[in-house]
Amino acid sequence: MRALCWVGADQLAVREMPDPELRNERDIIVRVRRSATCGADLPLLAGRDPLLRDGDVLGAEFLGEVVEAGPGVRRHRSGDRVVVAAGVACGGCWYCRAGLHACCDNCSTEPASVDEGWGRSDAGCFGRPRAAGGFAGGHAEYVRVPYADVTAVRVPDVVGDDRALFAADAAPTGWLAVELGAVRPGDVVAVWGAGAVGQLTARAATLRGCARVVVVDRHEERLRMAERHAGAEPLNYRRADVSAELRDRSGGRGPDVCVVAVGEPPARSVVDRFGARAGDRPDALREAAYACRKGGAVVVLGGTDGFVDAFPLGAVTDKRLTVRGVRRPDLRDVPMLLDRMARDELRTEHLATHRLPLEEAPRGYALFRDRADGCVRAVFSP
Repeated sequence: MRALCWVGADQLAVREMPDPELRNERDIIVRVRRSATCGADLPLLAGRDPLLRDGDVLGAEFLGEVVEAGPGVRRHRSGDRVVVAAGVACGGCWYCRAGLHACCDNCSTEPASVDEGWGRSDAGCFGRPRAAGGFAGGHAEYVRVPYADVTAVRVPDVVGDDRALFAADAAPTGWLAVELGAVRPGDVVAVWGAGAVGQLTARAATLRGCARVVVVDRHEERLRMAERHAGAEPLNYRRADVSAELRDRSGGRGPDVCVVAVGEPPARSVVDRFGARAGDRPDALREAAYACRKGGAVVVLGGTDGFVDAFPLGAVTDKRLTVRGVRRPDLRDVPMLLDRMARDELRTEHLATHRLPLEEAPRGYALFRDRADGCVRAVFSP
């Protein structure tokens, strides 16, 4: 089969790879119909993951058709169209039973190596290095999906591929952000980042009844998209004082909930350039902590690896802020989001700004990385 692989020296290439096979009774094999770029891939493309190896297959978000199912699979059969969650969960450990699928204890392919870096084993994820607990990703013709009854969800017939694809990760991440922030009717919500996750966070906030949601970014085309499709108020940080604007739009208090949904924020201070590793630039996080009202909540959605200096802990304690973080969403919201997609309450296909064959995936990733030609997400079809 063909697959998009890391080939070293910060390069990607489409290669011939062995077809995946069932390894456990709860596996399925999926023929991929759509796969999407993801902000979590950007550190990989920048060569900042020392565990990435030649031949690792990328792609955390994908959708396809079941072509083979193990004898232990109960919810899927050959021919079913399924969206596959970015994270892999067993469904039976303590964390999964508590609904915390992203913290699953049993799905890392190399738990010992992850423990060394983080102090705990991590759940498995598609499109990540095997040495970091990952599985071969969805930028391929076929993918083996473990624990398929938990990890894959059948797509309603009325929901198209380009819409359902975003139920793999971006839409449930946005929904989880407003849950962690406890967004209530009448709240003012601010979202840093107008990419796919930022826009879907804004839409989730409006669906939960917030009074207004402000999206902060510097790309005008993304801000217009957030305004048009998510009902958000755009705020270009290059043209305005963000903190002052947010106070004005929230009765002088600041937003009730601030969500940081930026994958690779630009450095805007000396500390950002030299106080942390490249990619761990917490300028948006600091801005959110300072802007949030007293007693409010700050939610951080992935995008920051390793350790970050100059975090405003004083603002957190003095203002009694709640800080929540999440790298990957849980799986419990995916069926609900697919139902909302079926009812036209949640539309996501506009986020697939560039549709390319798998052979052109390296070019699609270059567009996505550079945010060129208005690219929000590049979507590939084998």
